[in-house]
Formats: sequence, structure tokens, C-alpha cells
Amino acid sequence: MTAITVTQHVRYQTKVAHRRATSEPAWIRWTLIASALAFLTLFLFVPLAAVFTEALRKGWDTYLSALIDPDALSAIWLTLIAAAIALPLNLVFGVAAAWAIAKFEFRGKSVLITLIDLPFAVSPVVAGLIYVLIFGLQGWFGEWLIDNDMKVIFAIPGIVLATVFVTFPFVARELIPLMQAQGKDEEEAALVLGASGWQILWRVTLPNIKWGLLYGMILTNARAMGEFGAVSVVSGHIRGMTNTMPLHVEILYNEYQYAAAFAVASLLALLALVTLALKTFVEWQSAKNAAEFEKEANG
Repeated sequence: MTAITVTQHVRYQTKVAHRRATSEPAWIRWTLIASALAFLTLFLFVPLAAVFTEALRKGWDTYLSALIDPDALSAIWLTLIAAAIALPLNLVFGVAAAWAIAKFEFRGKSVLITLIDLPFAVSPVVAGLIYVLIFGLQGWFGEWLIDNDMKVIFAIPGIVLATVFVTFPFVARELIPLMQAQGKDEEEAALVLGASGWQILWRVTLPNIKWGLLYGMILTNARAMGEFGAVSVVSGHIRGMTNTMPLHVEILYNEYQYAAAFAVASLLALLALVTLALKTFVEWQSAKNAAEFEKEANG
């Protein structure tokens, strides 16, 4: 038996063993699928359908008037501003932190990883209270801010700071395992060939992590637009000035303006669905590229 025949036989036996190890009766598969669909229907599809049904219950005129209300437009605009500022800041931090952790060895590396995970462990409300403690009127820098006619809490800067805090782990956490798996051989080869640090970043590192980077940006943007806890603490709920979309929905609902509340909520739901579609596309494209790379590697 030749070496090629032996290799083919081993691969065949491996595939057969894999099928046996992962095969199960049809009723088990269908039970699991039905359970998953029932769970998704109850906790995802039905609530989404309820949001859009309530938003359109009084007709399109009421729906559109709720969205073009000055307070609603201000909330939408502020949400977009906070996300637009938080996203590039977290992008720069995430790439720098992931590059440092994946490519270099240094003292305090484990501490940096722990700090990146901090927003996952700390309640957003606690994060908002921390900013109030630091920048509030009675806070550490409160008097200095007043003397210099600057305002952070109950203003846009506080909302941006709170949004940045709750979203900064997403890009870094997406890139760290990806860059660690890729190793640093290509960067070292480029360095030997005379490439500078910026050339290595733009021509080697970023092209290799582009899909993971895009995925992290999508998650960051989704969390930034939907954040409630930390923003609620630092915003002051000033109508038409410091309310983001989630805060505006809460105020409308508490005032029994259900149609307007669900109209703005439906806009948030639409943004979430767009985010989900982009996320699915990025995952599909990333899996496609990985399959093509493996195919080329196997010859």
C-alpha cells in the first residue's frame, strides 16, 4: 500500500469516526431545533413584533410625528454624536492594546488585560456614579471645572465619557485572540525587510485583522447607541439637551405616551436589526476567507 493510499485511508476512517461520534437520533435533533425556535420566538420575535405593532397602532401619521418631534430629533442626534465619538476612540485603543498584548511581552501585561475586561464586570450605573464623583459639582474636579466655565456632568462630554467607558473592551477583545492566533512571523519578516512600524501596521497587521476589526466596530457601535445605565446617571435627563434615544423612550413611556415611546423604540430596534445583518455578513465573509486560506494551504 502506497503512502498516498494510507493517507487517504486514515482520512476516511477519521471522517467515519467523526460521524459516529456526532450522530444522534433524528428525534433528538428535531427536539433541539424546535426548542431553540420556541425560545427565539418567545423572547425575540414576539417582543420585536410587539414593538412595531404598538408603534404603528395609531397609524403612520402618529408614528412619523413622534420621530420628527424636536425632542426625539435631539435624542437621535445626541445618540449618533456619542457613538461617532466613542467609535474611533475605541478603535484606536483597541488596535493599540491588542497589538501590544499579542505581539509583545512586558511587565503588567496581565494587569492590562484585566483592566480591558473591567467594564464587563462593573455595572454601568456604577461607572456613571464614578464620573459624577470625579467631575460632578461636588466631585474631585468640580470646583476647577466651575472656575474654568466647563461642564462635564449633565452635558454632552459626560455622556461621551460614559459611552466610551462601557464600549472600549469590544474592539480589543475581538482583536486580541485573532492577533495571538496569527502570531508575529509576518511582522518580523517585514521588519527584517526594512519596513517601518507604520508600514507594518498599515500593510501587514491591519489587512490581516480587517474582518475582526470591523466586527468589533459593529459591536461597539451597537452598544454605544443602546447604552442606558451609565448615560442615565451622567445625563441629568434634560429634555432636548442630554437625552439619548433610550432615555427618551423611558421618559415618553413614564408619561404614558406609549405610541411615541414605541415609535422611538422601533427605531432602535431597526438599528439593532441592521447591526445584526452587518454582523452576520462579517462572520460569513470571515469564514469564507478562512476556508479559502485553508484550501490554499492544503494545496
